[in-house]
Amino acid sequence: MDPTIPSANIRLAVPFFMVRDMEASLQFYVEKLGFKLTRQWTPRGKIEWCWLERDQVSLMLQESREEKFDGEKGKGVSTCFQCVDALTLYHEFTAKGVEIKEPFVGNGLWVVCFADPDGYKLDFESLTDVPEETIYSEWIK
Repeated sequence: MDPTIPSANIRLAVPFFMVRDMEASLQFYVEKLGFKLTRQWTPRGKIEWCWLERDQVSLMLQESREEKFDGEKGKGVSTCFQCVDALTLYHEFTAKGVEIKEPFVGNGLWVVCFADPDGYKLDFESLTDVPEETIYSEWIK
């Protein structure tokens, strides 16, 4: 290792979502999106926090202990997953019942965009040379 080049200290950023209903969120992320539950915290006999992984990305969920959940936790929050092929994921997720807006091209990327049960916006994106603002149904004709 070159002593003149500092080693990377910050290596990973993981989205951490507060959720209303852990069971519903796990069903969505694990069964519909294909994430794997790799770590969990169960202080009261049920999962209250967990770490999920799929391919090379991770995210964390924690069930809110507050009796009143304002329902606005996910508003304005987006996580963009950079993928090899976002359209393959579009087909995978819709086959499992995930409601997704029609994919489109923006900023040189196919964008597959939808919200989780708590309103967190999830964007799965992959590079493309398809013209900007093309929508999927126009492109596949």
